[in-house]
Amino acid sequence: MSNGNRPFRVSIEGNIGSGKSTLLKYFEKFSDVDACAEPVDEWRNVHGHNLLHLTYSDPKRWNFTFQHYVQLTRLQMQTKLTEKKVQLFERSLQNNRYCFVEMARSKGFLSQHEFLAQCEWYDWIENNMDIGLDLIVYLRSCPKTVHERMLKRNRPEENCVPLEYLESLHKSYEHWLSANPPAPVLVLDVNQDLGQVQSLYTQNPPLHSR
Repeated sequence: MSNGNRPFRVSIEGNIGSGKSTLLKYFEKFSDVDACAEPVDEWRNVHGHNLLHLTYSDPKRWNFTFQHYVQLTRLQMQTKLTEKKVQLFERSLQNNRYCFVEMARSKGFLSQHEFLAQCEWYDWIENNMDIGLDLIVYLRSCPKTVHERMLKRNRPEENCVPLEYLESLHKSYEHWLSANPPAPVLVLDVNQDLGQVQSLYTQNPPLHSR
């Protein structure tokens, strides 16, 4: 349940190219929603260094640094004050810990001591700060579909992301949200054309009930 002293928190989760930004933009038009986009621009410019590009190019070398910075920026986003009734996040701290960090460990991008250090920092945050979520909206998609979308939008940092990475991320999402979700999960099938996906949002009352 939502803490009465804070907004109702919703995290939009899904693979790269699944339509998270599209959903976020749809809800930006509502005056009582604080829509918080993924801080990609911050990851692209850390005092002149593009951590996102470095991590995609050499994940074993840069993943630990990147995950730490991502956790910081998500913490800032997820705990910021707002007068709005609803906060909508493009991914979450919980996602970073239980999806991306777990996947990085399984693929050898994080050593065991790096993984444990990351987990210990997250555990402290969870035990000492209010980062709770009230709803997760999972945009479920086929890895091949989102790979095609990713190539079409042609972001420079994503040019080196293989289909295999998206398949691993899909499996990580499916495991996390079936085994240990931190909040109720609303699953939307977004394999259709993104132009038709918006109709899913208007057809789901849980997205409009706050």
